[in-house]
Amino acid sequence: MKAIRLGVARRQPSSFLLVNRFQDYWSPNPHKTFDLSSKDKDSRIFNHIFCSCRSYSPDPPFSGDPISVASTVSPPDNQHQHDDDAVDAGSSLRKPVSLWPGVYHSPVTNALWQARSGTTTTSGVTGKTPSLSRTTILYPFSTDYVLREQYRNPWNGVRIGKLLEDLDALAGTISFKHCFNHAGMANSLLLVTASVDKMVLKKPILVDTDLKIVGAVTWVGRSSMEIQLQVIQETSDPLDSQALVANFTFVGRDSKTGKSATINQIMPETEKEKLLWQEAEERNASRKKRRAQLKNVECEREAERINALLAEGRVFLDMPALADRDSILIKDTCLQNALICQPQQRNTHGRIFGGFLMRRAFELAFATAYAFAGSAPCFLEVDHVDFLKPVDVGNFLRFKSCVLYTELENPEEPLINVEVVAHVTRPELRSAEVSNKFYFTFTTCSKITTNGWKIRSVVPATEEEARRVIKRMDAEKS
Repeated sequence: MKAIRLGVARRQPSSFLLVNRFQDYWSPNPHKTFDLSSKDKDSRIFNHIFCSCRSYSPDPPFSGDPISVASTVSPPDNQHQHDDDAVDAGSSLRKPVSLWPGVYHSPVTNALWQARSGTTTTSGVTGKTPSLSRTTILYPFSTDYVLREQYRNPWNGVRIGKLLEDLDALAGTISFKHCFNHAGMANSLLLVTASVDKMVLKKPILVDTDLKIVGAVTWVGRSSMEIQLQVIQETSDPLDSQALVANFTFVGRDSKTGKSATINQIMPETEKEKLLWQEAEERNASRKKRRAQLKNVECEREAERINALLAEGRVFLDMPALADRDSILIKDTCLQNALICQPQQRNTHGRIFGGFLMRRAFELAFATAYAFAGSAPCFLEVDHVDFLKPVDVGNFLRFKSCVLYTELENPEEPLINVEVVAHVTRPELRSAEVSNKFYFTFTTCSKITTNGWKIRSVVPATEEEARRVIKRMDAEKS
C-alpha cells in the first residue's frame, strides 16, 4: 500500500510535462513517506508535482507555514491499523480533485477514492480476513483549521449530516477493498448500499477535538456483507471515547444483469472478530424476523389504534376552535425541498452517492425539528434506513419531511421524531417513486419551557398518516 505525506504549499506555475515524471516517480517502496517540510530533493520534486496539478485558485487564505498531514492505507499484512496508518481527512483538501473528474467530492471522499487504488490483486472468489479491509479515517480538528471549518455547524458543533456522508463513503471503500480482487472487477461487479441500521449518538461530538472513524467488514453472506464503523473521540475517560456505532449492509450486483453476485467470504481470526461476526449474524436473522412480523399485522388491533390516534385529529378538522391548543396536525409541520441530481454527485458506479442523500435528508430533518421546536434541536439517532430505489444522474429528487410524532413523558428531554421521504419524480412520465425513507430523532438543546413555550403533541388527520405513525412506533419498540 502507498503512504503519502502532503503539505500546504504555495501555488506554482502549471506544468503538465511533469505528469509522466510524477507517474515514474510514484514511490516504488510502498511504505515510503515524503516529508515536504524537509529540503531534500525528493520533497522538492513531489511538492512541485502536486502544486502543478492543483485545480483551484487563488491561494488559500491560510497559507503560512507548511502543515504536515498524512494519508496512508494499512498494508494487508497488518492485523490492527494504527493511527499512523490512517487516511487523514485533512490531506484530501490539498489534493487535486481533477484526479477523479465527475465523482462526488468531500474532504473525506477525495482521500478514499485514492485509497481504493491500493487494493490487492488476486483471482476468483476467495476468503479475506477483516484486517484486509480495516480502514481508519483521522480528523485532526485540533490542528487543522481548514478541515475544522468544513465540519463546523453554526452552533460550534460537528455537522452530523457531513459525518453521515463520510460514514457511507468509508463503508463503500471498505466493501470495495473486501470484494475487488483486481481492477477488471470494476466493470462486472456493482456494490450498493442496501440498508443502514439504527445509529444512536452516545455523546456529543466536539468540533475542536480530534476525531477518528474505524471500520471493517464483520459479516458476509453469499452476496451481501455488513460493515461496522465506530466513531471515536478520545476523552479523559478511555471508556467514554466511542461516540457512535454504525452498521452498513452492502450487496453485490452483476453490472450486466442486475442480479445478485457472489462476493469474497470473510475469515475472522481474532476472538473479537469472531464475536463481531456472531453479533452480525444475529442482527441479520433479526432483520428477517422483523420483516416477517411487519407483514403479519393484526388488522383488528390496528383498526383500534388508528381510531384512537384519529380522535383528536377529527376535532381539528371538524371543530378547530375546540381543538387542543397543545397539539398540532402532522400536515402543519411539513417542509420540503427539491433538486436535480447532478453528475458531480455520482459515485464510482454512476449512481447518486448514498451519503449525499443521507446528508440532504438529515439537513431537512434538522430544519423541520428546528421550526417545530423553536430552538436548535440536538440529534439523538437515525433509525434503520432502507435504500429502496437507486437514484440516477438527472433525476428530479424531492425530499418531504414532517414531525411524525413526539414523546413528552420526560419534559426535560422531549423526543421529536421526524420522517423524511425521498421521491424520484419523472415529470415526462408523470410518475414518482419512493427511493428512501429516513427517520431521525431529536431533542431540545435548551429548556424552552422556561420561555413559556413547550413542545406540542402531533396528531394525524388521515388514516394513511395514522398507519405511518403506528408503523414507526412499532419499529421503535422492536
